Amino acid sequence: MSQKIAFQGEPGAYSHEACRDARPNMEAYPCRTFEDVIEAVQSGKAEQAMLPVENTIYGRVADIHRLLPESGLKIIDEAFVRVHINLLGVPGARLENVQEAHSHVVLLPQCATFLAQHGIRGRVNADNARAAREIAERGDPHIAALASELAGEIYGLDVLARHIEDTDSNTTRFLLMARDGDTTRRGDHGMMTTFVFEVRNIPAALYKAMGGFATNGVNMTKLESYMVDGSFTATQFYADIEGHPDDPAVARALDELDYFTSMINILGTYPRDPRRD
Repeated sequence: MSQKIAFQGEPGAYSHEACRDARPNMEAYPCRTFEDVIEAVQSGKAEQAMLPVENTIYGRVADIHRLLPESGLKIIDEAFVRVHINLLGVPGARLENVQEAHSHVVLLPQCATFLAQHGIRGRVNADNARAAREIAERGDPHIAALASELAGEIYGLDVLARHIEDTDSNTTRFLLMARDGDTTRRGDHGMMTTFVFEVRNIPAALYKAMGGFATNGVNMTKLESYMVDGSFTATQFYADIEGHPDDPAVARALDELDYFTSMINILGTYPRDPRRD
């Protein structure tokens, strides 16, 4: 029996595409919500989870940073997926006859130029892969979907126009998570470490906590804050750094961080994906 990797969305979603690219030998396991993805791994229905954390166009994925620390799962890898948007129609459909394009509210503005040039009206759907499935079911050559090529393959749709997004920099970063972490050094491009922390209630605590990374030459690639339990005073921080906790410089920086914080939770240590450059 093949191992499974859980993702949020319907078959053909960009998260499904990420699963196929990063774990081609695993069976993709679709889930309705991010919570369901995490539960699938917690319960053993799947061995790994593929979770999007940020996109170059629309920023941080809502709720993910809140879910990660509570999940009990560990980050074991990262993957960067270039989001290519395609116009998909039923077999025999022609671009010049398409009147409507259905997709997620996030994708529609990213194809505004193409849609305007061809006089196509955008229609919002809760999910781009679902839009592709519904277009296939309706069989109307005058309506199309904006989705991945994988969605076209799954639902038997033709690619009427390929890579129609307005910008060529649309990329989503995913984290691969599992029940057990892996702290071994692996990959050819160094290691990343992700953690969350809360600073102590003392003046300039965050400034002092971050000082150890600067003085030890540890590159922090991400630092974000978010409220805990809806409180304006309880704030957690999410951070990505380059390096492994056993690296002397990283170890010293984490020791200094520990002094100024009330909580540190290392979410994972994993190979650095060269596509983050």
